[in-house]
Amino acid sequence: MKFIDKSKIRVVSGRGGNGMVAWRREKYVDKGGPAGGDGGRGGDVYLVADENMSTLMDFKHKSVFKAEPGENGGIKNMHGRCAKDLYIKVPVGTVVKDVKNNVIIADLTKHEQKVLVAKGGRGGRGNARFATAQKRAPQFCEPGEPSIERELFLELKLIADVGLLGMPNAGKSTLISRISSAKPKIADYPFTTLIPNLGVVKKRSGDGYVVADIPGLIEGASDGVGLGHDFLRHVERCRFLLHLIDSTADNPFENYTKINSELKKYSEKLAQLYQIVVLNKIDAIDEDKKDALFNQFSAVSNDVFMISAVTGENLEKLTDFMGAKVDEIPKSETEIVVEEDLGAYNNDDSSFEIFKVAKDTFIVQGGKISRLAGVTDERNSEQVIRLQNILKGMGVFDELSKKGIKDGDTVIIGHLEFAFYSEEIYG
Repeated sequence: MKFIDKSKIRVVSGRGGNGMVAWRREKYVDKGGPAGGDGGRGGDVYLVADENMSTLMDFKHKSVFKAEPGENGGIKNMHGRCAKDLYIKVPVGTVVKDVKNNVIIADLTKHEQKVLVAKGGRGGRGNARFATAQKRAPQFCEPGEPSIERELFLELKLIADVGLLGMPNAGKSTLISRISSAKPKIADYPFTTLIPNLGVVKKRSGDGYVVADIPGLIEGASDGVGLGHDFLRHVERCRFLLHLIDSTADNPFENYTKINSELKKYSEKLAQLYQIVVLNKIDAIDEDKKDALFNQFSAVSNDVFMISAVTGENLEKLTDFMGAKVDEIPKSETEIVVEEDLGAYNNDDSSFEIFKVAKDTFIVQGGKISRLAGVTDERNSEQVIRLQNILKGMGVFDELSKKGIKDGDTVIIGHLEFAFYSEEIYG
């Protein structure tokens, strides 16, 4: 399976259903009164962390997700059906960012943790809801609130206890295959591993810890050289690092210094993480070189191990020490700041646009205005007057005046078309 740790998706919540204008009509019931029901609520859109997912591969094939709309209100005060919420599963460790506002919405680090990313529209009220002692027969209803459409950027940062680092061909894949049940590709050439590998190492107590093999780290990785720049983000959440070094290389200590330099360039936090230094392939060097390397690395680290991932020499001692360190070192505190994002909860679409399409013709467009016009019957004076009052309150007529509208000019809103007269509007 191809490993994908970045993806962009579009989510659309469900619009609210429109209210209904209806009347109670029953034999022997005089003046039955208004009986228009409310519209149903549109579906919300949630992202939910799922520990059974390990990649964002699913979003390569589907990137648009739409929740269901609410049902319109009915006669006899029947409420429209509310839509079901939409739940989109993502891997644990996914960071969610709003593309338009450039803010982080959520950092999903726990199984079944969820976040609301687009709230469904509220249903509009039917005319029965507007009846009062003074106005017993309201001829109007409300449209449902609109849906919210958002473009989201998803970035996966693996959650592991131990990050396994080292130059290409240091033996990381072999090591993780020996200490866990992971089955990475192993070959005797650099960059064999093209994706991060996760393995669970069992402790003597019966529980386990997760080790992540991060591929492709070479000099210049923080600047985009090799593969490391793509995967360094995956060690940011680790408790500590295991730095694997090929003891048969020409200059093992120089390789160790290069990797640490790249960590520091990428993130000061990564550079300060505790490291276990592990010299691999000791079965291929003589005793004198073993002693020289051990003394050299002991000068820079208190915890130096010499192993052979191929033969298994000292592996049990290493895994016991790693397990103890997992218990000792707390989980890394994330530096991801989740910002308050009211856009996910706000269905306010009171903005509008005015276009002059001819010398004496103006078109008004806007989500709320268009929906209000859609439920207005131009033959019903009460509905028309109510629409005009709403337009006045929203400042539409003031903006038309600024655009240079004159008495007698035509205003078009959706299917409605009427003549503008300032005396009727401003009294």
